[in-house]
Amino acid sequence: MVRAVQYEVGQKRAWDEFVDAAKNGVFLFKRDYIEYHADRFPDASLMFFDEDERLVALLPATSNEPDVLSSHAGLTFGGVVSGDSMKAGLMLEVFDALLAHARGAGFTRLIYKAIPHIYHRVPAEEDLYALFRNGAHLFRRDVSSTIDMNERLPFSKGRKWSIKQALKSGVEVAQSFDFETFMAIEERVLGARHGIRPVHTAAELRFLADRFPDQIKLFAASRTGEMLAGVVIYESQRVAHAQYIAATDAGKAAGAVDLVINHLINDYYVGKKFFDFGISTEEGGRQLNAGLVENKQGFGGRAVAYDFYEIEL
Repeated sequence: MVRAVQYEVGQKRAWDEFVDAAKNGVFLFKRDYIEYHADRFPDASLMFFDEDERLVALLPATSNEPDVLSSHAGLTFGGVVSGDSMKAGLMLEVFDALLAHARGAGFTRLIYKAIPHIYHRVPAEEDLYALFRNGAHLFRRDVSSTIDMNERLPFSKGRKWSIKQALKSGVEVAQSFDFETFMAIEERVLGARHGIRPVHTAAELRFLADRFPDQIKLFAASRTGEMLAGVVIYESQRVAHAQYIAATDAGKAAGAVDLVINHLINDYYVGKKFFDFGISTEEGGRQLNAGLVENKQGFGGRAVAYDFYEIEL
């Protein structure tokens, strides 16, 4: 039988090594990433061991509400992280242990954010079957726009024209380490459009980029030394994900964002399996931002679902 154990600090090495070898692990699940905002998200992560005391699965989790156990609230997704030995029957045992632990700890609800298939090194949807078997309810579905780099669709005419205009006006693209300037642009854009702030401050993003320099990268478009636009990429084994995209007014007029994305898709990340633009849905997935998704689809992005499930305990 599988048993669930609450994660403790002394298990950091075992946790991180398991994430590195997992068939659906990404750097977001490493403890150094999860814990950078531990003050905001009370950790309730679990480790699962079989009868031979072998670690077979992890669940990055939080308990922001006293009666709710949730896939980590500080992450966009994060279901059960599993290795190559995970099979459907074993996953059912993992869920038995998970639900027993949750009930024993006094939780009355489980919120589960499945890991999208594009992040799976090999098929890893045993958890979706286990969710079904345990009466889970799909209560939210966000839509991301993703490019399969082996089956790329052509850019729209508008995107191609914008890229040509940017080149003609002398805009250049290169990797940058000036996260402070970029995040100032991002803050102005989000504040003006939506009245909100980015999830990360400039200091937090700098801190994370210093810890994960191979996974968190900024690419900027500049002209005569002025940053016009940028894209922050979260890079995993199979996916290059655009975490932040922003441009100044001058950058928008110059087509600077389109030039950066063209560079990422057709040059820098041409060897990746997927390029993911992130979600274009609002209000828990029930509202599609038509303008935003159309822009991403103009680069050839097509829909990948980010699913949220709920189990009443």
